[in-house]
Amino acid sequence: MFTGIIEEIGAVQAIKQGANSSVLTITGTKIFDDLKLGDSVAVNGVCLTVSTLSGNSFSADVMHETLSRSSLGQLKQGAKVNMERAMPANGRFGGHIVSGHIDGLGTILQIKRDDNAIWYTIRAPREILRYIVAKGSIAIDGISLTVASLTETDFAVSIIPHTAQETVLSLRRVGDTVNLENDIFGKYVERFLTQPPPAASNSTSPSSAITAEYLINNGF
Repeated sequence: MFTGIIEEIGAVQAIKQGANSSVLTITGTKIFDDLKLGDSVAVNGVCLTVSTLSGNSFSADVMHETLSRSSLGQLKQGAKVNMERAMPANGRFGGHIVSGHIDGLGTILQIKRDDNAIWYTIRAPREILRYIVAKGSIAIDGISLTVASLTETDFAVSIIPHTAQETVLSLRRVGDTVNLENDIFGKYVERFLTQPPPAASNSTSPSSAITAEYLINNGF
C-alpha cells in the first residue's frame, strides 16, 4: 500500500524489451536507504517489485497487463518518474490509500496558472469518471490529489508549487497521458451495493442490514 506522497523523482536508466513485457532499470537516491529485493516501489503510480538491486538503481519486471493499462510502456531511457516506497506499518499517512494498481489513462487537456496554483484539467474514460467525486481523492501518476471540479468528460485538480517541483507533474504538457487510480473505497462500496447476496448456506451469521435505502436515510 502507498499513500500518494512522492518520495523522489527517479530516472529510467535502461529498458529491456521482451515480446510482451519489459524490464525497467531506474536510478535514484533517497529510496535506496533501506530498499531490499522483493520490496514494492510505486513508479508513476504503478506498483513494481524490486527484482535486482545494485547501488542506486533497481530493476523491475513489467508484465503485459501493466504495459497495456498504464503509461509505463511509453517511457524512454532518461525519462523522469515519480517514486514512492510502500508505506511501513508505523509510517505516517499523508495522502490517501493508493494500491498501485492503475485503473486507466487520462489525457491532459489544459494546464493553467492561477496565482500560486497550477490547474490541470484531465480527460478520463467514463469507467474512471464514475468513481470520481468532487473534493474526493485520486492518484495521478502516483500523486495523491484532491478533485477540484468534475464534468461528464473530465476533471480538474489544483496543485501548489511544492507539489509541482517534487513530482514529474511539472514536466507534463497538454496532450500527455497520465496514470489514474481511483479511490478504492468507491469501488468497494459499489460492489457491496450492487452484487447479489451469496447463496444461502448453513451459516447462522445474519446478512448485512446496509442497503442503498439505509445509506440514503442516514445521510450518505
